[in-house]
Amino acid sequence: MQVRGLIAIPLAVTAALAAGCDPLGGDAASEAAPGTVRIGITEPRHLVPSNTNDTDGSEVLAALFTPLVGYDGDHRAQPLAAESIKSTDRKVWTITLKDGYTFHNGEPVTADSYVDAWNYAAYAPNNQANSYFFARVAGYADTQPVDPDGGGPEPAAEPKSRTLSGLKKVDDRTFRVTLSTPFTELPAMLGDTAFYPLPRAAWQSPGVLNPEFEDTVIGQGPFKLKGTWRRGAAIDLERYEAYPGDKPKVPAVRFQPYDQLTAAYGDLLVGDLDVLRTVPAEKVTSAPEDLGDRYGRQVDSTLQFLAFPTYQQEFSDPDVRTAISMAIDRNAVFPDGRPARAFVPPVVAGYREDSCGAACQFDAAAAKRLYTEAGGPAKLQITYNEDGGHGSWVEATCAQLRTNLGVECAGAAVPRFVDLLDKVAARQPVGLFRMGWPMDYPSMESYLAPLYSTTGSSNYSGYSNTRFDSLVSEATQAATEADMIKKYQQAEDVLAQDMPVVPLRFGQTNYGWSARVREVQLDEFGRLNLVALESTG
Repeated sequence: MQVRGLIAIPLAVTAALAAGCDPLGGDAASEAAPGTVRIGITEPRHLVPSNTNDTDGSEVLAALFTPLVGYDGDHRAQPLAAESIKSTDRKVWTITLKDGYTFHNGEPVTADSYVDAWNYAAYAPNNQANSYFFARVAGYADTQPVDPDGGGPEPAAEPKSRTLSGLKKVDDRTFRVTLSTPFTELPAMLGDTAFYPLPRAAWQSPGVLNPEFEDTVIGQGPFKLKGTWRRGAAIDLERYEAYPGDKPKVPAVRFQPYDQLTAAYGDLLVGDLDVLRTVPAEKVTSAPEDLGDRYGRQVDSTLQFLAFPTYQQEFSDPDVRTAISMAIDRNAVFPDGRPARAFVPPVVAGYREDSCGAACQFDAAAAKRLYTEAGGPAKLQITYNEDGGHGSWVEATCAQLRTNLGVECAGAAVPRFVDLLDKVAARQPVGLFRMGWPMDYPSMESYLAPLYSTTGSSNYSGYSNTRFDSLVSEATQAATEADMIKKYQQAEDVLAQDMPVVPLRFGQTNYGWSARVREVQLDEFGRLNLVALESTG
């Protein structure tokens, strides 16, 4: 399951922050070093790269590490810590590292730094949340538990291997990655947190992580950890003067954890916080007046949608699903704009504004006629997590369905998003259910494959179409970007015919900053660009 994709959305962030009322305990309120920029976050779950899949943990790690690739203005991968990433067949890739990178303890960054970290991430007994990122590498199956009889009650046997056969060091600055099958977009994946390197100091013994490493995490990025990470306390970083890339303009940053987003917003207004990447939903209307030219908005990579349990008889007919989509006036339900009429967002190459076609165009009369002809159910339910602030738009959607289809419709709240996923995974009756998905990396594949492929890691709708699966597979192995996008778009056209989900709207990041900083920029993942950030004095 790709947890990061499911939770890393603004409403989910709001929910995570809504439990308390003040900054967390410990030394969170201690005096910061002069010139420190204070950034509001939620408490990270982890700070080991291969185990970090929450938004705020990734934000901290992005300051401590430099990925192999970054992304240009068109969201295409460009080398950062890598000097080059080359392949002649899209199956065997040679990665050459830039010279001059060192870890914050002075160790040089070498090919072993990546090979060792990736092997640790892939090996199933290490229980790393980002292990699935390495599933394309040859030998991944051998790092996973072995079921001795193919499904019996006996416990799975230990994996055959602790390392990936597809990872090989060539020299100190070069390593080779062999995939199980060709994959055109490997470079795009390599900007993810999962692929960061680790120093020799991280290891207690070969393949065994030092249990203290997470509290004293050592990266090779523009900032280094000052002191140690203690849960509940502020995380202080200082500029790493030996960093070979573009150096930050601010000398230090403090990631200040909050229990409640409104408390963070209050601190921003009075000058006790410098950057808040998510303005609370209840403050979005007043934020432009509160903050003036210190308020920013940008479309992010999140796609919010309603999924159908296609495995249930009442939702097995594509005409029923299409009629429900056509009965929703997205502009009325979401008056703040950003209606989605596609299965991928505008931030990925290959996006088409109306790729969903007629199925996503509001037409109440046609929807009612199609729904009646298809024998759609007389009662509809939309299940959602109440900790995410979704109740108002769910009710507005139900009102549309009641009016336009002549059905009964009600929202059904569950306490947390994980509770919703548990119900869906157990195939309990939930009706339509709310989902949100931001990209792991800038690609149509990051949406199409996990959400809709028959074996997709987050295909909670139970959708299966062999033509769709074939097109996605062909796209991942295409020889050129143009051929790849063409195949992905053809796969998206299949979704428009089958409608396993109802695209609703694209996400938007609303953020603010204090008068103490300028050049506040967020990337395509909603992360703060700490290199561009400047102090006003």
